[in-house]
Amino acid sequence: MISDFLLVMVCVYIAFGLLGTFRFKSIYSRLLTGSKIDTAAMITLLIALMLRATTWQFSLKIFLILVIMLVTTPISSHIIARSAFETGIDVEVKDPEDEYLKEEGHDE
Repeated sequence: MISDFLLVMVCVYIAFGLLGTFRFKSIYSRLLTGSKIDTAAMITLLIALMLRATTWQFSLKIFLILVIMLVTTPISSHIIARSAFETGIDVEVKDPEDEYLKEEGHDE
């Protein structure tokens, strides 16, 4: 029962994560959104699998996978962001269709 609810929540997390990824323009904002949603969905999914496990050995294996993923996911996101920064990708992406920039007089 609880694991079913958690599995539905994983789908909701991923759906909102996709919307957030498409909404933001900057690679850094997209990376932040993707890594946060990915981590939250992964934690929720693995907890649901631990609740469905039939033996404690299987739950222990899932817990070890959870710990490894919690360590490696932020490191990989940091490496991607650092390489984007070092290659000179702009933090602020200017959209020519952005009406807010036109209202503030930032036309170029």
